[in-house]
Amino acid sequence: MRRSSFLVRLILIGILLHIYVGFRLIPDMPVGMTVRTLAGLWLVLSVLLIPLGMLARTIKQQPLGDRLAWVGLLAMGFFSSLLVLTFARDLVLASLMTVDAIWPGTIALARWRTGTAAAVPLLAILSTLVGLFNARRRARVVTIDVPIEDLPAALDGFTIVQISDIHVGPTIKRRYVDAIVDAVNHLKPDLIAVTGDVVDGTVPQLTHHTQPLSRLSARHGAFLVTGNHEYYAGANAWIDEFRRLGLNVLLNEHVIVEHDGARAVIAGVTDYSAGHHDPLHRSDPMAAIAGAPGDVLIKVLLAHQPRSAEAAAAAGFTLQLSGHTHGGQFFPWNFFVRIQQPFTAGLARLNGLWVYTSRGTGYWGPPKRLGAPSEITRVRLVPGVTD
Repeated sequence: MRRSSFLVRLILIGILLHIYVGFRLIPDMPVGMTVRTLAGLWLVLSVLLIPLGMLARTIKQQPLGDRLAWVGLLAMGFFSSLLVLTFARDLVLASLMTVDAIWPGTIALARWRTGTAAAVPLLAILSTLVGLFNARRRARVVTIDVPIEDLPAALDGFTIVQISDIHVGPTIKRRYVDAIVDAVNHLKPDLIAVTGDVVDGTVPQLTHHTQPLSRLSARHGAFLVTGNHEYYAGANAWIDEFRRLGLNVLLNEHVIVEHDGARAVIAGVTDYSAGHHDPLHRSDPMAAIAGAPGDVLIKVLLAHQPRSAEAAAAAGFTLQLSGHTHGGQFFPWNFFVRIQQPFTAGLARLNGLWVYTSRGTGYWGPPKRLGAPSEITRVRLVPGVTD
């Protein structure tokens, strides 16, 4: 009931935003009545397509469900840019009107109105196409060196390849996952870290498309922690499925990795919000490291959300690998991420703890990435002074 009322409110807000865009753009467009009518019809269609795209995963009939998801999510990505650009246009026009009020006749306001009304949808189309290309190409490899004071010589160059937030679902399928696995294996890592939000759907829906994960290969294996989307899709079933695929799932626990005579703790916690879905899965970095040998210097925590970092630092971890944020994925969401999370992307330091936040290896929602490229992260431990 609560979910349906939230969806109704969301749709009503969407309708109001579409009306705003229509009234601000269509009357000023330098086109004939036919094109203006088509623009209005597109906005009406967009109001219907966007919620349909969000709900398409509940449609069991395939390929209908996936096709509706593609259309609706592309419409969402396009309208997001259209809305932001319309806001920006209004700010520009308001500034120009102020200038014109102070110095009358210095600015051709009518020309600015028509020109910008035409430019906004064209720029929205361009950003949607560029964002689609960025989202659908295979994630690039990003190499990050993490300096560790008194790093054991045997662990100099120890390599962890991190993938995160693939979001296998209506628009991300087996071929996409296959390309990621091939790229990861090509790097020949010492260890693979999968930091949550692998899926957006149930095991019966997606088991065929997650199968390539069984090919992940590293000297010390592949380790996985749950993200919030695993809990939306049935976390216990997915945990069993990930283990069937050969992934080592860490639920507030750790393992000791022996590497050329040196040791490292590799720990993992359930998602930061997991306790809201299952009290038995409450995220606990302290429990994850409980019982670890005190003489092991390197302690790595896999935690889906960066906001686990404060507890991780208190627990004495050396490095935390996280995802969840997507780096904002596309403007302007990068600004909103900072409200919820302490880190948006990249390497940061918190009370002696290194935190690396991946921008994600796939994408969520609209197949669109602008200013936040997807990544496969190669993390290397190197000697260095960290304070």
